[in-house]
Amino acid sequence: MTSPSVLVAYGTKNGSTAGIADIVATTLRAQGVAVEVREARLVRDVRPYTAVVLGGALYSGRWHRDARRLARRHADQLRTRDVWLFSSGPLNTSADESEIAPVAQVAEIARRVDAHGHHTFGGRLAPDARGMTARAMVRNGRAGDFRNPDRIRAWAERIAAEVMAAR
Repeated sequence: MTSPSVLVAYGTKNGSTAGIADIVATTLRAQGVAVEVREARLVRDVRPYTAVVLGGALYSGRWHRDARRLARRHADQLRTRDVWLFSSGPLNTSADESEIAPVAQVAEIARRVDAHGHHTFGGRLAPDARGMTARAMVRNGRAGDFRNPDRIRAWAERIAAEVMAAR
């Protein structure tokens, strides 16, 4: 029997969410899952995949536009696959301290595609981040990396177990 094929897609502005997607993909591969990682804006078809992990950066309480668009365009196909969602964004340790509910947009997407779940991870704001808002946040001392690789790997391991059990 062939290994399930999983798409890990993400929407990011400054690369933090891409880093989370890479950790998820690496963890899935280590568990024997075939994975393709792509920017959400480049995904044209989800039909080749048995499962999809879709992530988006949070900006001012909104999920990244590319992740929202992928979910909207492919909602019919996503409903027939196993789907997990993640968000990245808190620029503090709150995502490690307690479960953070998805923002309204993501909760609606999760409902629409019948996602298995959603997880919020801490984000990263580099000192050289692009954008007026990001630069203002850096000036106000908000720069830092709040992603927790151990928590990301643990979440991805649970996904791998579900994907492999479903095959």
